[in-house]
This record gives sequence, C-alpha cells and structure tokens, in this order.
Amino acid sequence: MPDYDAIIIGAGQSGPALARRLVTAGRKVAIIERKLFGGTCVNTGCTPTKTLVASAYIAHMARRAGDYGVRIEGSVDVDMKAVKAREDAVVAFYRNGVERSLKTLRGCAVYEGHARFVAGKKVAVNGSELEAEQIFINVGARAAIPPIPGLDKVPYLTNSSMVDIDFLPSHLLILGGSYIGLEFAQTYRRFGSEVTVIEYGPRLIAREDEDVSQAVAGFLEEEGIDVRVDSKVIGVEKQGNSIAAKVETTGGVSQIAGSHLLVATGRRPNTDDLGLDKAGIATDARGYIRVDDELRTSVAGVWAMGDCNGRGAFTHTSWNDFEIVAANLLDNDQRRVSDRITAYALYTDPPLGRAGMTEAEVRKMGKPALIATMAMKDVMRAYEKDETKGFMKILVDRDSKQILGAAFLGLEGDEVIHCVLDVMYAKAPYTVIQRAMHIHPTVSEFIPTLIENLKPLQ
Repeated sequence: MPDYDAIIIGAGQSGPALARRLVTAGRKVAIIERKLFGGTCVNTGCTPTKTLVASAYIAHMARRAGDYGVRIEGSVDVDMKAVKAREDAVVAFYRNGVERSLKTLRGCAVYEGHARFVAGKKVAVNGSELEAEQIFINVGARAAIPPIPGLDKVPYLTNSSMVDIDFLPSHLLILGGSYIGLEFAQTYRRFGSEVTVIEYGPRLIAREDEDVSQAVAGFLEEEGIDVRVDSKVIGVEKQGNSIAAKVETTGGVSQIAGSHLLVATGRRPNTDDLGLDKAGIATDARGYIRVDDELRTSVAGVWAMGDCNGRGAFTHTSWNDFEIVAANLLDNDQRRVSDRITAYALYTDPPLGRAGMTEAEVRKMGKPALIATMAMKDVMRAYEKDETKGFMKILVDRDSKQILGAAFLGLEGDEVIHCVLDVMYAKAPYTVIQRAMHIHPTVSEFIPTLIENLKPLQ
C-alpha cells in the first residue's frame, strides 16, 4: 500500500496549488484527478466562457463600427468553428499547463481515476488503496438539473456541453436568468442566435439589488434578447426539430419553441459518489461538505476546498481556500473563511463588479448608512468610448466611515471594483479613496467624485 503524507482529490483551483506548497514543505503528496486537469474554471467555466465573451464582444463592436466613424463593407459574419478553435486553444494552454506542472512535480504522484473513500484516511483509485494522515477534497460542482416534466426526454445543454458546440443555435432557450445563463444569452445573441431567457423569479439575478437587475434586463432586451421573468417552466417536449417549453405565468400557460435548450438553474457539488459516508464526512442537505472556518471537515485531518464545501462558488474563493489551508498548516498564520469579503463579477457587457453588501442587505442591517450613485454616462472615459450603460453605487457606514459595499455595473466594472475592495480589506475609511489622486482619463478616477455625493440612506 503506497503511503503518502497527503492526498489531494481533484485538480481544480485549490488542489494543484496546495500540492506545490506541500511538496515544497517536504511532504510526499498524491493528487487524484478523474477527468480534466484544471477543474471547472479552466475547462467548462471561466476560461472558455470568457474567451467566448471576448469573441462576441468583437462581433458586437464590429457591427457598431459606424458609430466610431469606421466603415466595414458588407455584413459581419461569425465563423463558429473558428470561434470554437480559438476557445479550444486557450483552454488547452491552461489545462496542459496544469497537467504538465503536476506530472513533473518531484514528490507528487499523479493518479488519473475516480477516487472514493473506503475509510477515514484511506482512498481507493484504479484498484489501489492510498492512505495518508491528511486528505484534501477539491472535487468541484456541476450543473443542477431541475425536475421538469419531459426534460429527461429531450436533448439539452448545460454550461459544460455549451462550451463544446461549434455551431450557432438558431433559437436558444435558456432556463435560468442568473450569472451563467445571462453570459451565454448575450454571447450567443451577439453571435447571431435568437435568444429567450426564462426566469422563475420576479427578476433577473435575484441576489442583486433591484436597480442592478433592471439595468441588466434593460441592456439585454435592447440587444434583442427576449427576457421572461415570473415564468415557471412546467414541461418541455420535442416538437419535430424544435424543443418546446410550456411556461406558466400570471397570464396563464403559453409555449415557447426553440432549436436548443440550455439549463442554467444552479449548481450541485460533486460529492455524491465519493464514499463520504465510509469516512464519516458530514454533508448538508444539498450535499455540500460541512467545514469550519478553517475548512476542516467533521473528520480530523480531512479538509474540503472549492465549490464542494458550499463556502463559495467562484475560482477566486477556491484559490482563497487554498491560501487559508496553506497558511494555517504551513505558515503558522491563522486565516479564516469569515475574514474574506464577498466579491465577484457578472461578465455581461457591460460587466458587473460587486464587493461587500448589497443595498438591500445594508437596509436590512438597520445601521445608519450613506449611499451614492453615478450614471456611467457621466463618466468621461465611458462617454469617450461610447459605452455608457450602467451605473456605479457605493454604500458606507455613517459612523465608522468604512465601506459596506459597492456595485459597479459599467465599463470595466469588474476591474474598477478592486479600488473599493482593497480599501475594505484595509478597514480604512472611504476618505482614503476620496483623497487619492487617480489617473485621468479612467473609470476609477470617478470613484472620488462618486463618494463626494454620499447622502443618508433613506
């Protein structure tokens, strides 16, 4: 029986980085990957989707060339096979890099197969049983499929299979009006598909403030995307070459037919086939592995990192999980999940950058607060680039002057948000940004101007 100091299950964002740190610290490590090195982000998430978003942006701007005084003769055509080839090349670069780095890492043994627990500190893979004092679970998540009548009888796409297609759906139906669904919606509309988004809730991206939801719905509809909210899909069926969704709304029941169906209604952890019960590792009702503030599971010597622990659903939270585990184990530097500030982006165009609390959460908190908003059309950089959709919003604590949260929906909002996020981590007052001299012409330079307009939150 091979013995290791540590076993890592899954080669997503946390696993490979931790393997390198452990090996550097003199540990003998085994890492197990059952499918694609790099995990969701590299293979079916951030990397392929943002590559597609970039291609779609170019197509969109080419059609807008006349707005900038640039003449393009003829129509703008999208070669989907070329788009897919570019996506594949970008993904392969990162996936192959992760795989190569692990297979050439001295002190690290790589197993390609499905790992299952057979006991608390023992894992079976490819007919062998591996044992270690420390085990780290980094198995990610996958698309959750809702129990819609007829769905099991029609072909449908998920985020994983969507990035594999090299053709243009004539009419893409998307179930789910949140982050994954909306990014694909705008991307494929810009490629040339007719797109319908069907959302069960009263508005898109329900975890955001209502003004953000309305603004996003507005610019998507301007591009010709059919947005249906308050719409429950009660059945799907094949009709010739089409897929028809039966939709229930306050006005009754109607039918929407499309050529392809994308299911983007949530995620579920890849924990159901790991044999966690054999090891006594506790999960919650949704299958997420229960962890404490330092990512330790219910079994001593076993940690869970990344999407499978339910403490974050992003590449950056998974990477931060690695940093927390490594700091506590190897650096004598206590770090905790509760220390991090909520931050993420929605990669529509324009993008949404978010940090900290929403306005709704601040109101619910009940403490005196200040708020300021600014339309992107008032930001010179956005006006010069003729990309003026969206707005910036910031909320601060009236007494401590610390920033509570911000939402930047607009040009470069996914980058500009870090100006606010870094000050929040420093626990510094908002006056630090207000007094900073920013570079002109940028979007960031208008954050001090935004802050000058803070008013009491009514």
